[in-house]
Amino acid sequence: MKIFVLGSLFLALGLRTATAADDPFRPEAGKFPPLEKAHSYRGELVFVDHANRRGSIRVQGSGMFFRNDPHPFAMLPYGIVRYLGAPADLRDIPLGTVMHVRAFLPPDPKISAVPVLPVNSKKMDGNHNRGAGIAPAENHVLLLEDEPSQCQREGMVWKLKEVDLKNREGMIIATREPKQGGDIKATEEKMTFDAATRIWRGRECLGIEDLITESAWPAEGKKSLGNQPVLLGITWKPAPDGIFTRFHISDIWLDDAAMQRAAHNQTETHKAFIRSRWTAAWIDSVEYGKFGRATVTATLFGGMDASIYADFTKGSPTMMNAVENTLKHTHGAYGPAHMASRGTTLDVIKLPGEAPLGSSGIQIRFETDLIIEGIRPGRTVRVRPGNWPRVQVPREEYLNDASNLDERFPTPAIFPKY
Repeated sequence: MKIFVLGSLFLALGLRTATAADDPFRPEAGKFPPLEKAHSYRGELVFVDHANRRGSIRVQGSGMFFRNDPHPFAMLPYGIVRYLGAPADLRDIPLGTVMHVRAFLPPDPKISAVPVLPVNSKKMDGNHNRGAGIAPAENHVLLLEDEPSQCQREGMVWKLKEVDLKNREGMIIATREPKQGGDIKATEEKMTFDAATRIWRGRECLGIEDLITESAWPAEGKKSLGNQPVLLGITWKPAPDGIFTRFHISDIWLDDAAMQRAAHNQTETHKAFIRSRWTAAWIDSVEYGKFGRATVTATLFGGMDASIYADFTKGSPTMMNAVENTLKHTHGAYGPAHMASRGTTLDVIKLPGEAPLGSSGIQIRFETDLIIEGIRPGRTVRVRPGNWPRVQVPREEYLNDASNLDERFPTPAIFPKY
């Protein structure tokens, strides 16, 4: 199920080279940006506007975490969301989840769905004991992933050192280390847990009481956990005792079977979503014929389960509709199929070499007898093979006027008048 190749040691440790840190990178149209040039940060997901593929994250800096303002971000059209080690949409991720971000400057500031900040903003001190780094200009995201997703991609695990329990809540001391071991010196981190923390083992969902009954954890007090390897779901909650930056454990996966089950369930959720909304691609080229006929070559975006791409087959009926940079449909108020170009997939091509992050490495050639205005080289589209359901998307997921980007930004006028 994994779709990523491990990066360099710098990326595995959440670090960046001086080039990536000092030279902000702006993606170019028609090119997938290199992950190693992304700016990296993490923080708490505090707001989601799923229809516009954007939200806000309280970015962890060097100061008091609770003082940090929510920082807006937007997914790139080909940006990938990973949750529980599986493909996801923003709507799948609970608020409060700590997310890891790999992001760039806005490709085109004029159409950015979130505020455009000064290029050096990540170096500016937020004052009021907030520190620097909490409002980076790199707010267009290539990869957004939760803790277990990043750990699996990078070959890391959490090793539990000690638990301290009182009144069914307490503290865990743990280190984040390579799964296969190595010479990296890991730093201990203290995180809270409580009676709402879920503990997963195989097909079981356990509570703290179950671990106490099994004598795995003490009813009260401290106990060594002997470097037990696990995966953790991490959130943030206001901490007592004047601690301003301490994270909270929402979930503990004790074994691979439990994590694989969570990933399987999330994958099925995402597959059903994509098949109802269509998968995204960008147009590489268009060969125009007579009377509206055209042959379109498009690269499918990455991050999906393999079965999504397997649905594109040579000779199958296909629909293609234009979208804008938030992937909202822009042609047709009666669902994406209303004004979509209809035709046939002539070929499905596996591109040579390793696909960059954001790309599936798969091209399709699509022939239609009536091409719509939005299908042009460099533009983003959504594509539907013939065996996917035809449904109507809700009002917030399409634009009536493709040229009116202000429609992405709801105002009080969207609410009924009572």
